[in-house]
Amino acid sequence: MKKTIAMIGTLDTKGAEYSFLKSHIEKRGFKTLTLDTGILNKPLFTPDITGEDIATAAGENICVLKAQKDRGKAVAAMGRGVSVILPKLYAEGKFDGVIALGGGSGTSIACEGMRTLPYGVPKVMVSTVAGRDVSSYVGVKDITMVPSIVDISGLNKISREVFARAAGAVCGMVNVSVREVEDRPVIAATMFGNTTPAVEHARTIIENSGYEVVVFPCSGTSGKILESLIESDYISGVLDITTTEWADELVGGVLSAGRERLDAASKKGIPQVVVPGCLDMVNFWKPETVPQKFNGRKFYRHTPDITLMRTDIKENKELGRIIAEKLNKSSGPSAVFLPLQGLSMIDAPGGQFWWPQADRALFDSLIKNLRKDIPVRKMDNNINDNDFSGKCAETLLKMMKK
Repeated sequence: MKKTIAMIGTLDTKGAEYSFLKSHIEKRGFKTLTLDTGILNKPLFTPDITGEDIATAAGENICVLKAQKDRGKAVAAMGRGVSVILPKLYAEGKFDGVIALGGGSGTSIACEGMRTLPYGVPKVMVSTVAGRDVSSYVGVKDITMVPSIVDISGLNKISREVFARAAGAVCGMVNVSVREVEDRPVIAATMFGNTTPAVEHARTIIENSGYEVVVFPCSGTSGKILESLIESDYISGVLDITTTEWADELVGGVLSAGRERLDAASKKGIPQVVVPGCLDMVNFWKPETVPQKFNGRKFYRHTPDITLMRTDIKENKELGRIIAEKLNKSSGPSAVFLPLQGLSMIDAPGGQFWWPQADRALFDSLIKNLRKDIPVRKMDNNINDNDFSGKCAETLLKMMKK
């Protein structure tokens, strides 16, 4: 049975480009399913899902949109419509992968739809904006962004090459078969360079107990992805050893995961062990990128491109309050572990960020504001000591078996 690639785009203004894309997909033995997001003119070829269908799904009338001549409103409407129709088509088994071509507007519309699809569904976006920050288009989903090199405006020597290879890419993605392995419950663990020994030791213990461990780097984006995966029921428990993204969110660093970080596990009621790992640091890029308002603070050059700033006592008090507030909403088993000898490799006796008073402000605030039925264990260790990370892992495993 032939597999199907969905194509999202404006078949009135980009009909030639989509006709070319369609031919390259079909000559590889695939079928195509076309969603037309155009509202201006008659499409070059008949789509499977019309612009009228998409506008209606968004609660709009395509004739009204056309008459209003409001490009922004039309783009927003078609994006909403695609985000309604595309997941329904996928749930019905109508396609196996999706591809689109676009400038800023076309990328916005197509990616809004792609973000509604499950992880693992091949998603390819050939875009004029792919060479810069595309986080607002991709969100937390696995969308492959392909730079169009030239504008999506006609067929030429360069665009034909890009479009043909993009067609090959999405077809190849769909044809890849993932080797089936025994499904095991998934434990999420959060890690930074400064907590790597802790997570690696804990992971060994958890995996030896029959669980699969997925490690998320605390890069801001990964924190958002973790929350999304928990919401989507991919994760059975969380070893949240590294909650550093909250320091960036509070203070203004570059690796914030947003104010929803630490919400999903509490909401879902899955077991979680939480540690204030790396809350001693806020992340910036090169030293010259650090805002002037932080002059006089304590800094550490982690790499040539990453500058760390030590959180102070006031910030740590607030971080303790925030984490407690998040955990207080938990409907499932939760526990907090506090490493009294430091929150990271460099927050250790003799280390560059060793500041016991700041750590104590964090611990005291967290305990003061935390629900009394949530256990807190203080250990006279650094976060990366095997005794500490081992106890965190063992506690989570006990929670998982209840």
